[in-house]
Amino acid sequence: MSSRRLRLALARERLIERSGRLRNEAAAQSAVLLPALEAGDRLRDGVQWLRMHPQIVAATLVGLAVVRPRRVWRWGLRAWAGWRVLQQLQQRVAGR
Repeated sequence: MSSRRLRLALARERLIERSGRLRNEAAAQSAVLLPALEAGDRLRDGVQWLRMHPQIVAATLVGLAVVRPRRVWRWGLRAWAGWRVLQQLQQRVAGR
């Protein structure tokens, strides 16, 4: 084997070894993010379930409106105001 090929083979082996170390290091460092990512997955799954079962959400809201109409009205107004604020923020961000 020529010396050039030998140097290239050794460099390749060192790079493969370094790549493995970096991969293991990245996996260990990203383990800290696992709880946050799992929470995000659960939230996404919950939103997906709500979208697939809107009748349950509607029945719950109607039930609450019957049992506690004043509280539902108050929270409904708060939710509507919050939604409007979000819409205005999105318009301002998009305008810039």
